[in-house]
Amino acid sequence: MNNKLTTSVLVAGLFLLPVTGYTADAEKSSATEYVKDSVITTKIKAELAAEKMSSLVKINVDTDKHGMVLLTGSAASQSAVDKAVSIAKGVKGVTSVKNEIKVVADK
Repeated sequence: MNNKLTTSVLVAGLFLLPVTGYTADAEKSSATEYVKDSVITTKIKAELAAEKMSSLVKINVDTDKHGMVLLTGSAASQSAVDKAVSIAKGVKGVTSVKNEIKVVADK
């Protein structure tokens, strides 16, 4: 039985080796950077939702590893766009905000 267990572990390790190598080469960012980016994005999305403006729901938020936030999507008015940019700039960890939100009147 011990021999069977050893063989199973060895085979599983061989299958995981290419995955580990690919992951290391795919991107040089660490898990900590990814979590930091996700936290910033989540905070911005939560604050946009807290405003309870329906047009802010149509805004997408992406954060890169340097804290740069990209806002895309649409809003019903320029004031909604300005509010979204203001919220994003106010979140801790944000270094800059790139605004690509389009103003589109609801039909």
